[in-house]
Amino acid sequence: MTPGYVAVVGPGTAGERERAHARRVGELLALRGAVVVCGGLGGVMEAACEGARAHGGVTVGLLPGRERAEGNPFLTVCLPTGLGELRNGLVVAAADAVIAVGGSWGTLSEVALAMRTGRPTVVLGGWDVAADAGDGVPLRASSPEEAVRAVADALPNGRGRPAAES
Repeated sequence: MTPGYVAVVGPGTAGERERAHARRVGELLALRGAVVVCGGLGGVMEAACEGARAHGGVTVGLLPGRERAEGNPFLTVCLPTGLGELRNGLVVAAADAVIAVGGSWGTLSEVALAMRTGRPTVVLGGWDVAADAGDGVPLRASSPEEAVRAVADALPNGRGRPAAES
């Protein structure tokens, strides 16, 4: 089976707890064979990539600027877009599911885009989002393990499950 692509989104300036959660999410996704997609910069994005790469995972960063050198050092693939914050839509569109770790305005935009486009979305910390427009609400998780398990269960055709379970 093809592994899923999971966007890990969150603040570029993150606290140690957010970074630790993002690092663990990246590790767990890599162990399940998922490709980590992110905005390619620091904070949550860098920590998720660091965790994934430490376990042989593939990481893809869609950068806001035009220079590959802006990307964090844990990216496998570094794609400059020149789109600034608009690249958030590309991050969501490239993913089968989204895990938000922590919250910032950019993170909120990614959660909103994920919900509007029907991507399974899990929030770990950060924004508490309620919706009344019929788009539903993202799932809440209390740990990185719970967040990754929720995404794996939501991916079609068993994508995101550990290789031993496939």
